[in-house]
Amino acid sequence: MSEAALSHRSPLTAVAMSGGLDSSVTAWLLAREGMPVVGLSMLLWDESEQPGRATADPASRSGRCCGALDLGDARRVARQAGIPHYTLRMDAEFREKVVDPFVDDYLHGRTPIPCVGCNTWVKFDLLLDKARSFGAERVATGHYARIVEGPEGLELHRAVDDAKDQSYFLFELSQEQLAASLFPLGEMTKTRVRELAREAGLAVAEKGESMEICFVAGGIREFVESQVELRPERFASDAGESPLEVLHEPAELVNESGEVLGHGQPYYRYTVGQRRGLGLAAPEPLYVLGVEPGANRVVVGEQDKLYAHGLTGERLSWIAGEPPVPAGGELEATVRIRARHPGVRCTVRRLPGDPAGERAEIEFAEPQRGVAPGQAAVLYDGTRVLGGCWIESALG
Repeated sequence: MSEAALSHRSPLTAVAMSGGLDSSVTAWLLAREGMPVVGLSMLLWDESEQPGRATADPASRSGRCCGALDLGDARRVARQAGIPHYTLRMDAEFREKVVDPFVDDYLHGRTPIPCVGCNTWVKFDLLLDKARSFGAERVATGHYARIVEGPEGLELHRAVDDAKDQSYFLFELSQEQLAASLFPLGEMTKTRVRELAREAGLAVAEKGESMEICFVAGGIREFVESQVELRPERFASDAGESPLEVLHEPAELVNESGEVLGHGQPYYRYTVGQRRGLGLAAPEPLYVLGVEPGANRVVVGEQDKLYAHGLTGERLSWIAGEPPVPAGGELEATVRIRARHPGVRCTVRRLPGDPAGERAEIEFAEPQRGVAPGQAAVLYDGTRVLGGCWIESALG
């Protein structure tokens, strides 16, 4: 088949090019197959114009993902692949959908996962809309996950490379979003992806991976503080006071009975499961069991108290669209409560009196350690992602 005929029959695909290894290989693979491809990069985080942010290091101004240096790599790879490339400035949308909710979660005592919001609202929503303005019908990314045609619609499955699987971060995607998505790396191992980059001589073949939160160049708590100080009007605290006051108010450290053991840092600097930095003398090591921002206190206790028999979840969503369990009904599944959690068998119960089906109770087959509000509980049937919810609280 001629290239002209292939181009006529194949829809235009936009590749989300971050400048990293995975998205670069994705673009190169599709171009090599003769697909009509356009590379789209998103400038998501640029603090260079903010007061006190001037620095000689461009990477620290723009972050470590989709910043100025990474987008330069994306342009180089696009030239190597022979595809057009455009950069879209989307930092305002990224702040609204990802950064501000991230800061807000910490101020409300939660431990957020910004990568989920970035996927749900930026890459597979806002970017998809912009891709369509270029004439593209779908967006391809370097995610390690698989889309499978099932008997009742599209299914999201774990990647072949279990160590690199990213399906956990995609649990909120809808049928419409999956239909407009392409994950070419889902059947590959990371080792093979790097081999392909070397064989193609791509500029990013030896580029390392960023394992941290892409828009945070230093410590997370310091980032939260800097954002509140710059834009206090964007945030509020559970206690109803100014978020600026929260930044400097020591939290009470209490045991499960409410006895005050001491005072520490502001409450948002603590996360469930934390051991270091408590500054308390005790016969046994103490861990953070919970954060109560409204009372400005942090509950601590011994390690065995970190284990929970289940959790309550909110904002429940299902890949299939329709819930596979009726209101008040039960579902057997496997749940992962963190990105690298191995998973545990569970019973999912949709709570009665919730006609919208947005809340659930999940009971573990075995107690699990460190159930943290703000994290996601993602449900699986084998390799298939059923959906998930956001952890509201642990069930003792």
